[in-house]
Amino acid sequence: MNRLFGGGRCLDVAIDHGVCNEPSFLSGLEDMESVVSQLVAAGPDAIQMNYGQADLLQAVPGKDKPALVMRIDMGNPYNRIRHRAMWAVLQNEAEPLIGAIEMDAACAVVNLFMLPDEPDLFRQCVQNIARVRADCDKYGMPLMIEPLAMLPVDQNGGYMVDGDAEKIVTLTRLAREMGADIVKADPTTNPEDFHRVVEAARCPVLVRGGGKEDLRAVFDKSAALMAQGALGMVYGRNIYQHANPSAVVRGLMAIIHDDADGAAAWELYQTA
Repeated sequence: MNRLFGGGRCLDVAIDHGVCNEPSFLSGLEDMESVVSQLVAAGPDAIQMNYGQADLLQAVPGKDKPALVMRIDMGNPYNRIRHRAMWAVLQNEAEPLIGAIEMDAACAVVNLFMLPDEPDLFRQCVQNIARVRADCDKYGMPLMIEPLAMLPVDQNGGYMVDGDAEKIVTLTRLAREMGADIVKADPTTNPEDFHRVVEAARCPVLVRGGGKEDLRAVFDKSAALMAQGALGMVYGRNIYQHANPSAVVRGLMAIIHDDADGAAAWELYQTA
């Protein structure tokens, strides 16, 4: 946990989107070696990856590099269509944590999907978490759970974030009850409601970024969520799909670690 939370807070840059099987997520991630090199130079607290690309981070010499957060599950809810069968599985059913241990990850992350009319998908996620929690206890690996309450597939072009505070709070509470050491939670529609998510988690809460948005708005929202008790962000497309990802990291690190507001972060981004 100390490797993740420098000064008690964390920016985790997620580039684990390759397992989502969604072409639009891969824009900006075509050259992973270059992406990892740029992010290491930018200096976030952590980079979130899958096993098959994690060697690019851990091959960087020296100790002064971002911690590795490893995604150990995958599923099909990120596509723009409703599949006949919705699923979420561990990438290694027999030994879910072995890749994270091998790659010296500081944390493992799994999903907790709640989609309309998909109770079996929810059950699969609960089973995955129960299986992984036991191994995390065994090997001393922090577990990040990602509770995702999503809108129906026919709204907004795919399973997008449902910002309903009641749903997010309830699902966050379930994640904590199942043993989350860290919760990666969606932002509430009204940022001023986010303190309720933090209270329900009773463990560090990092905010999920979701789809790419206007960057100035992202900075403003991020500062507002930090003011509500978040300890950082897990942002992917809102970093790697922008023109200057390193400058985005610089702005977000100022918000997270220096209590900068959105305007100050935007100025840092523009002058980078």
